[in-house]
Amino acid sequence: MLKKIVIPSSWKMIQNLVHKVDGFIVGIKELSVNLPFYVDNLEEVVTFVKGYDKEIFISLNKNIHNSELELLRETLFKLEKIGVSGVIYYDAGVVNIKRELNLNLDLVWGQEHMTTNYLTGNYWYDFGVKYMFVSNEVTIDEIIEINNKTNSKLMVQLFGYTPIFNSKRHLIDNYLKTFKLNEAGNYMIEKEGKSYHIIDDFKGTTVFSANILNGIGEYLNLKNNNIDYVVLNSYSIDDDDFDKVVELFNSVSDINQDNYIEQVDNMFNNVDRGFLYTETVYKVKSNE
Repeated sequence: MLKKIVIPSSWKMIQNLVHKVDGFIVGIKELSVNLPFYVDNLEEVVTFVKGYDKEIFISLNKNIHNSELELLRETLFKLEKIGVSGVIYYDAGVVNIKRELNLNLDLVWGQEHMTTNYLTGNYWYDFGVKYMFVSNEVTIDEIIEINNKTNSKLMVQLFGYTPIFNSKRHLIDNYLKTFKLNEAGNYMIEKEGKSYHIIDDFKGTTVFSANILNGIGEYLNLKNNNIDYVVLNSYSIDDDDFDKVVELFNSVSDINQDNYIEQVDNMFNNVDRGFLYTETVYKVKSNE
C-alpha cells in the first residue's frame, strides 16, 4: 500500500494532519538541514505520532563534522530507544556508527542528488539500509525501474518545493556584510524569470526550487507500481493550502485525477512537474 508521508512545518501541523496521513519526516536542529521544522520535544512528538499508529522518520541529512560525532552517537542511541520508524542519512558515517554500535535502527539512504540508481541502492541494502529516498532529478519511468530492480523501499517526493543546493558557508550574509548591506535572513534570487527561495541561517545557505512540484497526477501510477511512500513537503506552503493538497491526495482516483491536477495547479502560480518527465542530460564540451 502506498503511504503518504508529510514533511511538516510545525508541531501544530503534525497534530492537525496525524489523522489524514501515514507519517512524518522531521529534523533535529543540530544534525539536519533543508527542513521547515526541527523538533525540540523529540520524545513527545514521536510518542504522539506512534500513538496514532503512524510512522515517523528522523532526517539526519547533513555532513557530520568530527566535533558532532559524539552527539550523533547519543542521538542514534536515543532514536533507537524511543523507537522511530527510520533515520534518513546523508553522511555515510551514520551507517558505520549504526553498525559499530549494533543499533536496531532502520536507515534511509537520502543523499539527495546521488540517490539516482538501483545499483547503489542495492549496495547500501546489503549494508542493512532498507529504504531509499529517491532523488528529485529522476523521472517517473526511472523511479519505476529502480523499484523493480531493488529490494529497498522507495520514498518519492510528489509535492512541494525541493532543496537544490546547500552550503555550510553563509554565502548571502557574508556578501552583505562585506559590502555593508542590509541583512534579512530569507532572500529571493531572480534568474531567467524565476524566483528562488534562499535561506541563510546558522546552518549555512540553502537554495530551494523556484517552482512547486505538483505530482498528484503521478500518484496512481506509483501506487499501481508498488512504490512504498510518497512525500509531501510543506515548506513555504500556507497551512490551509497544504491541508487542501493532502485532502486531494487522499481522494485522487482515475475519475477525478485530471481535475485534481488542475486544482493544484490553480492554487499556486509557480507549479511544474519537476524532473518527473525531464531527463537530466550532462553535456561535455569537446576538447578545443
